[in-house]
Amino acid sequence: MLKLYDKYRPMFPEQSLEEFCALDGEVFKRIQNRRTFRIERDGQGFFIKCHHGVGWREIFKNLLQLRPPILGAGNEWRAIHRLQELGVETMTPVAYGEQGWNPAAIDSLLITEELAGCVSLETYCEGWQQNPPKPKLKWTLIRRLAQIARMLHENGVNHRDFYLCHFLIAIPWDDTEENLHLHLIDLHRVQVRRTTPRRWVVKDIGSLWFSAMQIGLTQRDLLRFIRVYRDLPLRQTLSDDAAFWDEVGARAMALDATRPPPKSEGAVV
Repeated sequence: MLKLYDKYRPMFPEQSLEEFCALDGEVFKRIQNRRTFRIERDGQGFFIKCHHGVGWREIFKNLLQLRPPILGAGNEWRAIHRLQELGVETMTPVAYGEQGWNPAAIDSLLITEELAGCVSLETYCEGWQQNPPKPKLKWTLIRRLAQIARMLHENGVNHRDFYLCHFLIAIPWDDTEENLHLHLIDLHRVQVRRTTPRRWVVKDIGSLWFSAMQIGLTQRDLLRFIRVYRDLPLRQTLSDDAAFWDEVGARAMALDATRPPPKSEGAVV
């Protein structure tokens, strides 16, 4: 089964999953059974993710951990559409395909438009500690991140890799709310349910907190995020949700403890 949106058919004469996955392009990621590469058609960039069977070992490992196994690109395809339903900016889907009946050996692919003119939020913020941004710019970004996180978690979605590097910001940006475009990507492991279990909310927010630890945020910045995320008066959420925020902080600190130490300036690499 291969689904290709009609508007893209003139660009893609390929008819099968095998033809798409046999294309040559700039490889961005190659992990076990997955390859992500970039191609161009009619001057426009696209990313193709080709998945091959995960194997029974991976399936049983996930089942033993009480997690639904991710069998291919279908999970990300569905996650993209769910985020679009919620009004969260993400990738633009172009095509999806899968074949095979054996769950351990399903082949699948996902094609999305390239998010041209964007950089990761991690890259965008990396110099903040030495050169702090304008307060308005920082506060607008914090507010948008908190709004996205709240929208996901209140609607049964958790990301599982909720780091600054998985948000792409369109640049240049004029610091205004209306012109801020923040795209959430890398949805391969996203989980969608009726409600989001607390432990997965803690993991998402703790991961985001961890990834922002080294960009020079202040205590007031963190409190601003908390207020917007809970959409409640700050005093109330700090009182009512104290245990939750303690768990989030513990998650962030645990991740930080695993961070590689910085290399000394005189180190030979």
